[in-house]
Amino acid sequence: MLIFGGLVVAIDFTTPAYPAVPLAITATLIAEADLPKAPPVEEPEPEPDTSVEDRAREEEAKRQADMREEQQRIRLEEEVDRKRRLEEEAERKRQREKEVERLRAEAERKRLEDIERQQLENRRLRMVAEEAELLRQRQAELDAEDMRLAALSASDEARWAFAIQQQITRNFIRPASAPEDLECVVNVRQLPGGQVINVDIGRCNGDESVRRSIEAAIYKASPLPSPENPNVFDRDLQIIFNPEQ
Repeated sequence: MLIFGGLVVAIDFTTPAYPAVPLAITATLIAEADLPKAPPVEEPEPEPDTSVEDRAREEEAKRQADMREEQQRIRLEEEVDRKRRLEEEAERKRQREKEVERLRAEAERKRLEDIERQQLENRRLRMVAEEAELLRQRQAELDAEDMRLAALSASDEARWAFAIQQQITRNFIRPASAPEDLECVVNVRQLPGGQVINVDIGRCNGDESVRRSIEAAIYKASPLPSPENPNVFDRDLQIIFNPEQ
């Protein structure tokens, strides 16, 4: 195959001063093999199909997002549950404290009621005791008056015994354990002038505190009254001590 490498044709349409001379035509034949070869056009490689990997990545991303969302949901539920349990525990604690306070108030109310009841009972017993003491004193006064009147008509010895009994009784402090029907036989030794030098308590229905009270009353009553008639004086006396007579 031949290819014209170049072709130049020039035509002059002016009238020449000289006879027309044909222009020389130069042509060079170039073989096709002598032509420089163009570099082959490279076909672009087809892009690899990544749709499977992309779908896998998307699914993995979605799975991770779902997992994070589920974890967040679980954390929120746990937080809500924790707060609920704390509130329930706080409520139980308030109820326990309320119950303790109720029991404390109830115990305090009962204690105050017991105190008030005991105070009322003490006042009642004190009034009863005071009334009984007034009655006893009144009866003792009546009995003493009766004895005084009887002694006026009694013998000198009886009047002397009555005076001694009265003086001892005035000095007697009655113990709480003394029976109502207290009666004791007391042997007393005295000097002339009535100074008591010895007290011996014989038969007695009182306890030891009663015996000590009688002995103390006799020593406090010393010197004992002297008889109106000196002839009836006796150093050794046997007294039936009965403060109610």
